[in-house]
Amino acid sequence: MIISVASGKGGTGKTLVATSLALTLKDSEKVTLLDCDVEEPNDHIYMRPQQTGSRPVAVPVPHVDESQCICCGMCHDVCAFNAIAVLGKTVLVFNELCHGCGACTRLCPVGAISEVPHEIGVVEEGDSDGIRFFDGVLTIGQPMAPPIIREVKKHADPDGLTIIDASPGTSCPVVEAIRESDFCVLVTEPTPFGLSDLRLAVETVRELGLSHGAIINRSNVGDNKTEEYLREEGIPVLMRIPLDERIARDYSRGVPLVEALPEYRQPFMDMYKAITEMVNARSSRT
Repeated sequence: MIISVASGKGGTGKTLVATSLALTLKDSEKVTLLDCDVEEPNDHIYMRPQQTGSRPVAVPVPHVDESQCICCGMCHDVCAFNAIAVLGKTVLVFNELCHGCGACTRLCPVGAISEVPHEIGVVEEGDSDGIRFFDGVLTIGQPMAPPIIREVKKHADPDGLTIIDASPGTSCPVVEAIRESDFCVLVTEPTPFGLSDLRLAVETVRELGLSHGAIINRSNVGDNKTEEYLREEGIPVLMRIPLDERIARDYSRGVPLVEALPEYRQPFMDMYKAITEMVNARSSRT
């Protein structure tokens, strides 16, 4: 089973939830944790994995052989991302804009374009006390996170439990991270900003057809409008985590929630059982 953890905004507690769930279940399940927030991965701070490997991630970009190029402009015309410009007798390639679709290579009338690898980041592998751990790191200055996210997700375990920590928001990297999940946990907070972004996150998971539920972090502050929205939309509240100085203090020191406050292990275990029941119920209906 694949459980993804997402939110409409940053700072709601996605990493707190993803790491706590992994640590709670590591003795009863075969757990793999994938940090797919490749622009700012931070699960490693709390999991402290022993790194066992690292490999680069590259995307194919066009290389123009000027000795064969006739500067017809076909490559520019077929590029949907404006990654190639033809200026007179000069062809410019902008690697950062290229999505590696290969259209220019296939449609060049004289075969002057080939593809070469362009490195955009790395995937790191490790072990955290029996938990398989992978994260992706996008090279600074590179704009495209989805190719690295796809490489990280290749390490999902079809025979065990995979937990995906997605990036905040509802843009392409989030969609790439959570799609194909069996269940998506949406972490929110009871504030106007939290509710506004939760609405966007709910629209996203529904568009993807994903089963989902919510965790309300800092549940004892703000107002009750988030609870009302979830009730009206029929979205189950999986857990409520109050604003607690002990959580903030230990978390700021890199101590996971369930290690700092072991009494939270049972609520996370109960949440996992509830998610399993919902996933199984949906499977039986399809």
